[in-house]
Amino acid sequence: MKMTPNALRWMDVSLPEPSGNLQLDEELLARGQAVLRVWESARECVVMGQSGRAESEARLDACEESGVPVLRRCSGGGTVVLGPGCLNYALVLPLEWDPRWRDVGYSLRWVMQRMRAALALPGLRIAGHCDLALQERKVSGNAQRRERTAFLHHGTLLYDFDLDRAERLLRMPARRPAYRGDRGHAAFLTNIPLSALEIRQRLAEAWC
Repeated sequence: MKMTPNALRWMDVSLPEPSGNLQLDEELLARGQAVLRVWESARECVVMGQSGRAESEARLDACEESGVPVLRRCSGGGTVVLGPGCLNYALVLPLEWDPRWRDVGYSLRWVMQRMRAALALPGLRIAGHCDLALQERKVSGNAQRRERTAFLHHGTLLYDFDLDRAERLLRMPARRPAYRGDRGHAAFLTNIPLSALEIRQRLAEAWC
């Protein structure tokens, strides 16, 4: 792999509106330049994957009552709730750096292994297809989108998130990883025992 120290640009930018933050991830992919961006939404929102169905994945009545927007991101994966206490990251890597990244499964494992090592938390492991879990509870969900010359890997990192938000705004997904079983959102999710500043520092040191 041609990746060298300081090859990735660090970008800590949170825009005012959730839709703008999602759009910026897409724009960074379109540029195809190596970057690691972290951001946090000041406003609660529900975000579906590219092929998600709002009626079956979100509690639309609860979202409407609370004024929570339901948005769609450019990558796959399940529906999540973002907001204060959930740090998001977007990693764009040029495919020419490593031809093996053209394989989605390989690139998912590669990035998540590095994220797990960067966070350096005892017991943190890769679980299911694209989660990071601590004590069998999910702390990070991940998804990808790729273009001809680069790919976007982005994900969530829960650190001070109100887990009942997900229970209130999301339906139980039809497709669930085996390690989840039939647990509801609040029982399935948990927070990383780090502050937002500590997470930022560890990611910056490991990647940039």
